[in-house]
Amino acid sequence: MRVDGNSMSKEKVIWLDGELVPWDEATIHVTSYGLYFGIGFFEAIRTFDTPDGPAFFRLDDHLKRLSDTAHTYLATLPYSQSDLIAACKQVVQANDLAECLVRPIVFLGDGDHPLAAKWRATVIAMSRGPYVSLPDEGGIHAKISSFHRMSANALPPAAKATGQYLNAYLAQSDALGAKYDDALLLNEHGHVVDGWVHNIFVVRDGVVRTPPVSAGALAGITRDTMITLAREQGLTCVEENLVRTDLYNADEVFLTGTSAGLVPVISVDRRTVGDGKPGEISRTLADMFGDIVHGRVDIHAEWREPVG
Repeated sequence: MRVDGNSMSKEKVIWLDGELVPWDEATIHVTSYGLYFGIGFFEAIRTFDTPDGPAFFRLDDHLKRLSDTAHTYLATLPYSQSDLIAACKQVVQANDLAECLVRPIVFLGDGDHPLAAKWRATVIAMSRGPYVSLPDEGGIHAKISSFHRMSANALPPAAKATGQYLNAYLAQSDALGAKYDDALLLNEHGHVVDGWVHNIFVVRDGVVRTPPVSAGALAGITRDTMITLAREQGLTCVEENLVRTDLYNADEVFLTGTSAGLVPVISVDRRTVGDGKPGEISRTLADMFGDIVHGRVDIHAEWREPVG
């Protein structure tokens, strides 16, 4: 997959602990526990240009998930959801951005020990983010990783916590080293769970299938969007456990995520998926998603939150 670098040319400020700070001055101390213990929570939220101006996609849902993640880790967010909504809007406006990636991050600061440290918060808006470029040939080549998704009894996979993404990092590094585009992960029972930073869908005989959250899949906002759109198109969409041969023998496979949107998978472990091209259902859902987030259609206007 072609991934564009992140040029910081447009970004001027970052929201940090309640105020806008110049980009180069938005720093933390190296003894922060969020740095060397990886204790923190985050979200990735997209804004899209629409006829009515820039709009967030499902902003409330993303920040609700941030709160759920903190609650899972027995943490209290240092700012309310309304405060964080205002911060997201403020930082996008202050940087004069339209289409961008917004990252609210809550992390543990420095102190005598982790339980005595204070929670801090930042919101970063970037004109480009990682994982957003579509592959040149129209689909990606995926590899099922030898690194399994962490067990729910080790770390809660439904939470978006910073340190636990080392699991995904190992899987993706392994896939890239083997000349693949993206890693797919299994759980300890051998069921397909997710891509490294994506949810996964399989289409077979017109039925759309995706792993359940109970298997270890992230409760993705874009995942939920695609399930909703598929059902509204009259498609049968079910959540069920999948094994690797379900991917090998699928008519279509695609990944979804905030940064990527919908990305077709055209091979898995060197097995061609379908005819090796993005399938009809993948293309339909991707087109619908694009129309909705850019405000080209009236449906699901509730998913768009104006920046201004």
